[in-house]
Amino acid sequence: MLADKDRIFTNLYGQADWGLAGARARGDWDGTKDLILKGREWIVEEIKKSQLRGRGGAGFSTGMKWSFMPKQSDGRPSYLVINADEGEPGTCKDRDMLRHDPHKLVEGCLLACVGIGAHACYIYIRGEFYQEGSNLQRAIDEAYAAGLIGKNACGSGYDCDIYLHRGAGAYICGEETALIESLEGKKGQPRLKPPFPAFCGVWGCPTTVNNVETVAVVPTILRRGAPWFASIGRPNNTGPKVFCISGHVNKPCNVEDALGVPLRELIENHAGGVRGGWDNLLAVIPGGSSMPVLSKAQADTIQMDFDYLRDAKSGLGTAAIVVMDKSTDIVRAFARLAAFYKHESCGQCTPCREGTGWMYRMLTRMAKGKATMADIDLLDAVTKQIEGHTICAFGEGAAWPVMGLLRNFRPEIEKRLGQQVKQAAE
Repeated sequence: MLADKDRIFTNLYGQADWGLAGARARGDWDGTKDLILKGREWIVEEIKKSQLRGRGGAGFSTGMKWSFMPKQSDGRPSYLVINADEGEPGTCKDRDMLRHDPHKLVEGCLLACVGIGAHACYIYIRGEFYQEGSNLQRAIDEAYAAGLIGKNACGSGYDCDIYLHRGAGAYICGEETALIESLEGKKGQPRLKPPFPAFCGVWGCPTTVNNVETVAVVPTILRRGAPWFASIGRPNNTGPKVFCISGHVNKPCNVEDALGVPLRELIENHAGGVRGGWDNLLAVIPGGSSMPVLSKAQADTIQMDFDYLRDAKSGLGTAAIVVMDKSTDIVRAFARLAAFYKHESCGQCTPCREGTGWMYRMLTRMAKGKATMADIDLLDAVTKQIEGHTICAFGEGAAWPVMGLLRNFRPEIEKRLGQQVKQAAE
């Protein structure tokens, strides 16, 4: 379990003042000028040494991503864009960070801008996050008023402006290039890559897109040192991480713990255990609804980090744990998830546009017991025709939950369809 002294988000539950005075009392904005003056290369190297991996789902090395930005400007400005859209079902970590600890993000944006050579940052926030957006805007205003950002930020001589942009609640805008399109005022649809945002991003300029949590932890890493962060968790899966635990648990919550913590320990120590006891567990989605579901047998031994879950044929994603007990109609549950992905597909790629509809209709028939046994293999074939055949990772996000269902709960589907055949024969 993570020691209290190693927690980064010390106001995750909003029990203290979230304004500038409260943030400073918790250690934010302490020595920021000195961190800026250490320079761009030092910041990027520290983040690389910390082994920080992106907290938005992909888990890519943050320091490596920052190093892709051009070292010398060709005349175009560089930009930092923060993905605060958080549309993944089961995920609610960024919301609490924005609402209760917004200055961590604001300070992180400043230091990240220095790291990538940008002088402007745009925070793209989910439009439904009204209170979160209001708190964040107030935190930005407080930072400007105190001279912490803007011209000569923190007295360092570095200029950095931060702007808040409200989105309209489209899940696809969580994909970085769709977010960029939306920020430019266009329809939120993913772009073909290459060119990658580090070369041609928002308004055709070099851009880095990072998740809220990824950037919010940067000031603490730079203050306490990369070795401290790297000492928590497992190699290549380092640092504290905020986990969202929801579903059939006694105390749904957000909690900060070390990467690599056993799933069972997280659920039992922080969320009050599974409703009806651990033996009543049926399934767990470990990283938000787009990650493949795991059975109880897998959940018994799973450790919550990027590599362990990848080896278990699932993924950490946003670390949003959705717990399902034995009262769950799992076929119906995944039919409902398929309806979400069908609705949220931008429709640009045929495999996704058509395939999400196929998956929804087939799972709905299976939930009602009106499909055939042959439809199970047909559904499996449809998921494989979507995976890897779309411009962005939305195709995988839509197909993987169904793949996990077929891989780990096929007997449940066969049982449902077998009962229908038996009833028809009678």
